Amino acid sequence: MSRSVSDTVSTAQEDLEKLVNDLRGLLAAKELDKVPDIHLLRQRIDDGMSNVRESAVRAAQEAARQARDAVDAADRYARDEPWRVAGAALAVGALLGFMLGRR
Repeated sequence: MSRSVSDTVSTAQEDLEKLVNDLRGLLAAKELDKVPDIHLLRQRIDDGMSNVRESAVRAAQEAARQARDAVDAADRYARDEPWRVAGAALAVGALLGFMLGRR
């Protein structure tokens, strides 16, 4: 069974968040508070995660929109050209029947 785009994006986002949380855990050590660049690095990680979340949401929304557009186009074609769709289905069925019959 294939996974949907949103499932894939969600899994990738979860994996990335785990990685970033591990990195933040390492950077959260009190000894590192003495290093001036650590605060900046922590902020950059947070900003990057926010950007990744937004990008993942936009990618999933765009994929869903494209899928809806494709379904709508196929539905319009089937409504506008029902005999062509029926003919194509008949041709594919006949071809499959012929090929399976030869086995």
